[in-house]
Amino acid sequence: MKALVWNAAEQMDWEERDRPAPQGNEALIRIEAVGICGSEIEGYLGHNSLRKPPLIMGHEFCGIVEEVGDVKNESWMNKKIVVNPLLFCGQCDRCKKGLTQLCEQRKIIGIHQPGAFADWAVAPVEALVEVPVGLNSVRAALAEPLACSLRATRRAMERHPFANVVVFGAGGIGLLCAMTAKLLGAAKVMIVDTNPERLKMCKSIGLTHTAHAREDRLEERTRETFGSKGVDVVIDAAGFQPTREAAVKLLNAGGTLMNIGLGIDETLLPINYTIRQEIEILGSFCYSRQDFQDAVDLLIAGKITETGWTEIRPLAEGFQAFAHLVAGEVTSGKIVLKP
Repeated sequence: MKALVWNAAEQMDWEERDRPAPQGNEALIRIEAVGICGSEIEGYLGHNSLRKPPLIMGHEFCGIVEEVGDVKNESWMNKKIVVNPLLFCGQCDRCKKGLTQLCEQRKIIGIHQPGAFADWAVAPVEALVEVPVGLNSVRAALAEPLACSLRATRRAMERHPFANVVVFGAGGIGLLCAMTAKLLGAAKVMIVDTNPERLKMCKSIGLTHTAHAREDRLEERTRETFGSKGVDVVIDAAGFQPTREAAVKLLNAGGTLMNIGLGIDETLLPINYTIRQEIEILGSFCYSRQDFQDAVDLLIAGKITETGWTEIRPLAEGFQAFAHLVAGEVTSGKIVLKP
């Protein structure tokens, strides 16, 4: 089979590989669509310690089950599925508390084992979620990033019904957080980015309140948009010093800052200010199985779609897609690759 293989920092190669054979409780999946995640860009650049070359990345995918490793799983044959790539042990203290996304033995397909930037991939049958045959495969491949975004947004808005929400970052996660916030009843949602073309794209898909992080005065723009009610929730899907610092300044007293962007690690924040204003600072990583199923249900229902903010490219040209993303030459919110 053909596979897009990450072999070194900023080096992706189109290689011939053996088709994987499913073992025991695994299934072989013919890939129909696979998204590029922002974390994979960091991996491509060599900035992610979890990813070790050579590696076939790709953890946001949809496909068809073509083979199973055990006859007891034959009911999965020929079904269209998406894969929950987050694998957990179920035995550690975190798993027993229901925090499976924080499992001590956590593994992710496309990071700790070969993923879906290939013609075929294998996954445990317990990670498979069936979707309707008629569901667009590109839309179905959004299940994983939507699950991440849904969990973060739901937790951020939990104490703030009909919240005014600001989202930093108009990439895939930021856009999905903004869309989810609207579904969850946000009064108004503003999205902030540094790419003017992406901000135009946001307006075209109904995210009409936007701000340019460098050219606009954010505090003035938020006052114009939200008035005296201010900002209850900020979701930072970028994760840099300027976005995290701005988020704290924008929030109402008692507001919530949700961190989902992993841009940098160490960040200086005015902690005394957050204490006096009782600003809640949260982090969100991955999702539960229920979050993943909820995301799939939203996609099947058409509540979230791929229309207007994604683009499709051939998997064989994936190395160019990564180079364009790193160079800032991509104006869509998500690139989805098709073998």
